[in-house]
Amino acid sequence: MDPLDLKEFEWKVKVRQLSIDDYGALVKMQQRCFPGMSPWTRDQIESQIKVFPEGQLVVEIDGEVAASSSSLVLRYDRTTAWHDWTQVADNGYIRNHSPEGDTLYGIEIMVDPEYRGMKLSRRLYDARKQLCRERNIERIIIGGRIPGYGERAEEMSASEYVERVVAKAIHDPVLTAQIANGFALQGLIPNYFPSDQASRGYATFLEWRNLEYQASRTRRYHAAFEPVRLAVVQYELRRINNFGEFTQQSEFFVDVAADYKCDFIMFPELFTTQLLSCVESARPGLAARRLAEFTPQYLEFFTECAVKYNVNVIGGSQFVVENEKLYNVAYCFGRDGTIHKQYKIHITPSERKWWGVSPGDYVNVFDTDSGRVAMLICYDIEFPELVRIAAAKGAQIIFVPFNTDTVEGYLRIRHCAQARCVENHVYVAIAGCTGNLPFVENADIHYAQSAILTPADVGFSRDSVGAECNPNIETVVMDDVDLEILRKHRESGSVQNWNDRRKDLYRVTYEEDGKTFEV
Repeated sequence: MDPLDLKEFEWKVKVRQLSIDDYGALVKMQQRCFPGMSPWTRDQIESQIKVFPEGQLVVEIDGEVAASSSSLVLRYDRTTAWHDWTQVADNGYIRNHSPEGDTLYGIEIMVDPEYRGMKLSRRLYDARKQLCRERNIERIIIGGRIPGYGERAEEMSASEYVERVVAKAIHDPVLTAQIANGFALQGLIPNYFPSDQASRGYATFLEWRNLEYQASRTRRYHAAFEPVRLAVVQYELRRINNFGEFTQQSEFFVDVAADYKCDFIMFPELFTTQLLSCVESARPGLAARRLAEFTPQYLEFFTECAVKYNVNVIGGSQFVVENEKLYNVAYCFGRDGTIHKQYKIHITPSERKWWGVSPGDYVNVFDTDSGRVAMLICYDIEFPELVRIAAAKGAQIIFVPFNTDTVEGYLRIRHCAQARCVENHVYVAIAGCTGNLPFVENADIHYAQSAILTPADVGFSRDSVGAECNPNIETVVMDDVDLEILRKHRESGSVQNWNDRRKDLYRVTYEEDGKTFEV
């Protein structure tokens, strides 16, 4: 079997600036989102792009416009008629945009009905927030629709409705999402869009405050921290009847990570072995190759999950057959729809004996929207040279999906992972399986205590453990790791293992694509 072409499974997702070439797609989307309301005119869109191109954004999925947002910058004035969007936004032409203003006013966010439920509005809100941080803008103000109110207008007033939505007693498709994205309700605006019957013309007055805002604009301030939120899943293996049950369990954890706004979630090594419970039993080597037959479905599922929930997913690892050889491969599914992979390089004696796994030859490091990362599968973390290579290539976070059967096996992973943090000034996250699979040879029992580990120095966790699971139960833990502290630690930590290596006595060399490299 030839290697799978990952491009066939990738989604091309990106947030970019709006172009006038998008006008036709924009109008069609607006008509689907707001039937009965007049869409933007071409003149309005041309003016928005000319005046403030950075504030006009779209989310594009596989070349199709799936969501959009429009905004402008103003100087905050309490006397401004924020209730009148036509006045605030110059009737959509935004010629009143003030580059030196302190308030980003959001005119509109649209998500095509075909793509709803994929958290695309969060991507747009995050882009607006980032724009505020970069330009030192103090706040975002928006007037939001409440399209769920129309069905309840006979039961309660608009103010009662929004209060109940804020209290989470009622779900509104727009206001609920805005509150989840950090906006605070400041008031209710009548006659905002009289033609918006679903909202009965009402809109909410919402505000988000930029905590990094500096009142003095005499100099630019940079964020003192760059937090990346990690989640690791300690996954319980149990018997299942079909692939759908596997996806149901996995999607639950991705959904949890999305609710907590995680940047990454990691599953354990070969947690897919539970799929062997829904195929005919076979000898271990044949069973591993049967498991590899699920790889296309596995790739499709996690690619969609990463995009839908706006989380980068380290999908544990999965068996793959390429050119008649069996490999153990870890995948990173980017929330931008891309896929990266890492072959397991060191094969344990039992993997070689029972399954006939072949080793990979490369340490891959790749860019994500939350730093440079590498994946090393289980046994690979026990070889310090591999993390040296990854760190030399710029890795800041090392993800280690593992699968161990005993406490001793787990401790080898744990202690080596902790050592790699100290040696290379990196974060290491480890995620393992719990539970039993009595019907799967060489994967019958499991032990794990998954964790997020840090270097040992001032500024990090006291015991160098950012978070850890209780042993051997199914759970998930999260922690914020700070890439800026990591950078400072590497340059000026109490000890500087990376800088103080005696390369006059020893060094790491490796082969890649026929060339020799030195670390």
